[in-house]
Amino acid sequence: MMTLLGVLLFVVGLAFSIWFHELGHFVWARRFGMRVTQFMVGFGPTLWSRRIGETEHGVKAIPLGGYIRIVGMMPPGDEDLAGRKLGRLRKLVEEVRGASLLDIGPGDGDRVFYRKPWWQRIIVMSAGPAHNLVFAFVLFTIILVGFGIPTPTTTVDSVSQCVLPATAPRDAGCNVPVDETGAPCEAGPDCAIPVRSPASEAGFQPADRIVAIDGRPLDSWDGVRGVIRGSPDEPITVTVLRDGDEVDLTVTPLPNRVYADGTGESDETVTVGFLGLGPTTPYVQQPITSVPGQVGEFIAEAAQRLIGIPAKMPQLFRAAFLGEERDVNGPVGIVGVGRISGEVFGLPAEDAPFQEKMIFFLGLLASLNMVLFLFNLVPLYPLDGGHVAGALWEKARAVVARLRHKPDPGPFDTARLMPVAYVVASVFIVLSGLLLVADIVNPITLDSLQ
Repeated sequence: MMTLLGVLLFVVGLAFSIWFHELGHFVWARRFGMRVTQFMVGFGPTLWSRRIGETEHGVKAIPLGGYIRIVGMMPPGDEDLAGRKLGRLRKLVEEVRGASLLDIGPGDGDRVFYRKPWWQRIIVMSAGPAHNLVFAFVLFTIILVGFGIPTPTTTVDSVSQCVLPATAPRDAGCNVPVDETGAPCEAGPDCAIPVRSPASEAGFQPADRIVAIDGRPLDSWDGVRGVIRGSPDEPITVTVLRDGDEVDLTVTPLPNRVYADGTGESDETVTVGFLGLGPTTPYVQQPITSVPGQVGEFIAEAAQRLIGIPAKMPQLFRAAFLGEERDVNGPVGIVGVGRISGEVFGLPAEDAPFQEKMIFFLGLLASLNMVLFLFNLVPLYPLDGGHVAGALWEKARAVVARLRHKPDPGPFDTARLMPVAYVVASVFIVLSGLLLVADIVNPITLDSLQ
């Protein structure tokens, strides 16, 4: 039941994010006097619709986006094509233009999109992504200020009893012989009982609070971790507060090879010290002044991941059709994200309290809206960024014409960008299909993310 709740919450959150995006376009289009004939969430067959005023509001079957239909999105052509033989591509452009112009009624006059000032068109087309950014900002504020974020302390939460490879099974114990990969074994030169961790041998206990290392006071886990990582094979004296008394524990961190970037995306490794301590990580509410900086960092990271998607397509194809292991840092489709949301809500309460589930869900929804914000600003037609780029080009062209004492060339003919629109739409359809197949036959699961 909780798994189903997680999936339904994601579907509702996705639908609301799409609706809120289109609401941005709709509100500003109406404010500037444009006539909007349709306001739809989804594509394909209409499941439900109702006319309110001059606009039909509705929901369609495929929840992969939405749209509003503004009268006169494309200007009339500036050529007389009567009697001329048109090529297939030009004929397609003119058919699309004709369909757009058919929406214009006798009383529309200056209510059509292409007759509005360039800056009004930019505001209308930017308002959708801006709504996604605002929604993401609100969600991040709820997470950071309302719930808080896990913040490591200097108090010990867990002590690893032995040292196991990262590839070892999660249920591997410390009394079962394992090989160099962490797999259980029975005999052989590489088969042995895991060695005790330095922290266990030194006598660390849960609830110990680290107050100093080698006499140097420390009040943050980052400071503690930095000293431990920087002392492989070097004895250190850790002072802990235990039951009100200070206790000195001498321990030598084991050398451990880890990825330099901490993610595994780079092959470069470094040697650091390892003890086997896990800190307590209570949720600490953040000041509201920290939200802009946190959101800015997330935008930068999300933009990098968006730019890197084309490079990850070959691996996604191999994962979908050739059985290669799925890259957990690669793109995930709507089905995959909904599945993860369901898995999180399906976890037992002792493993994930409801508060943690809600934080994860809100973060998931905030990430989705951030992606919608960035993706729709890509300056390619028919995305919102393509319309914005067209309006900016129109203004730049008018300025140049004025400086050269020539007449204003008029509205930019967006109909000529229809070939680009079809290419962009085709790429989006192929990517969506590839993600759908990968999310079904080789999904990223919660276990693979941990």
